[in-house]
Amino acid sequence: MMPLSVAISAAGLLFSATITTALADEHEPAWAQGRSSDMADSPLAPHATPLTVTAEEDIPLDHLRMPDGFSAEIWAHGMPGARMMARGDDGTLFIGTRGIGRVYAVLDNDDGEEREHVIIAEGLTQPNGVAFKDGSLYVAAINRILRYDDIESHLANGGDIPEPEELTDAFGLPDDEHHGWKFLAFGPDGRLYVPVGAPCNGCEVDEDTHATIHSFEPDGSDMRVEARGVRNSVGFDFHPETGELWFTDNGQDWLGEHGPQDELNRLSESGEHFGFPFCHSHGIIDPDLGSEGACDSVTMPAALMGGHAAALGMRFYTGEMFPEEYQNAMFIARRGSWNRTLSVGYDMQVAHISEDGERAAISPFMVGLLDPRENDFAGRPVDVLQMPDGALLVADEYNGAIYRISYETPDYVEE
Repeated sequence: MMPLSVAISAAGLLFSATITTALADEHEPAWAQGRSSDMADSPLAPHATPLTVTAEEDIPLDHLRMPDGFSAEIWAHGMPGARMMARGDDGTLFIGTRGIGRVYAVLDNDDGEEREHVIIAEGLTQPNGVAFKDGSLYVAAINRILRYDDIESHLANGGDIPEPEELTDAFGLPDDEHHGWKFLAFGPDGRLYVPVGAPCNGCEVDEDTHATIHSFEPDGSDMRVEARGVRNSVGFDFHPETGELWFTDNGQDWLGEHGPQDELNRLSESGEHFGFPFCHSHGIIDPDLGSEGACDSVTMPAALMGGHAAALGMRFYTGEMFPEEYQNAMFIARRGSWNRTLSVGYDMQVAHISEDGERAAISPFMVGLLDPRENDFAGRPVDVLQMPDGALLVADEYNGAIYRISYETPDYVEE
């Protein structure tokens, strides 16, 4: 268990007009920007990512609670800081990280033995993003974009990891560290989609370079700005029927205990603006940068995901293992909060899309890693991935493990 920050007073007033914003010290970390003067001594701060793993026998699977019929097991273990996942054509699972600077490959085996993992790359600057297409693994660090060609053949034959193709200059992405960790996904159009977060907690940005989601041809050419006003997205997927991009976005800190809330957004037209830094959540005007009418022309969220809950990786479910009600629903990992006294997140949520396809209803799916009585957590889900058999993999950054979520019809249910 990791103790969360102790309670502070006066945090529950969202956008209180009586709070004076402290001038940010030039040496102050970016996460502390926007902290008001009466919060200067607050113990709230981001939790450092462990550089070790939790012993497998100490991972609290028995704490997890899900709807009847669902169960969890440890699918792979021993990858400190496991973050975003991508699956190769031959079944290799590739895993990015942040603080530890590594990219892992978990080799598929069908012999029932413990899965082997290898380190593909290390010494990178927060290589969070991984994606796979046409035999190649794409890796996005803060300051580099790399492509490993024919990677699964090299791994299968026990050979050396191939030297990556350097695509950094071709993509030409900013390398700001704050919110600079990337997510990667190929769209149904064959283009590679990459978010670029705001290099601050809350500030005005160049809307062609920051607080955006870009798309590129796989070689880094033909850059397009697909979405603007996106503070920090670390997860998205494409609707299996409409092809529309749905994405999570993390709300601004130090504006209140309960908000602004994280968002689940839907991109219906390229170039839409989602509000940051002028408008938050469902029409809340920023107290410093916003003005009257700031929310009038922005796209409102499809759903709200909780204040400071760190909604990250998400995937649409299209498998056949889970009950019909989960078809085309989104499974969303919430890493968990730091910028509030009473913690939220540390779980998985499920989002069901409305009949008109424009909104979503959010409900809990996997809980139990957060102990609200002690305000402690024992795991941090950060990404989800559907397997060919319909099971879901869940990456737990805190424990350095990958869980497998499966379903069997309970005995009391008539088929």
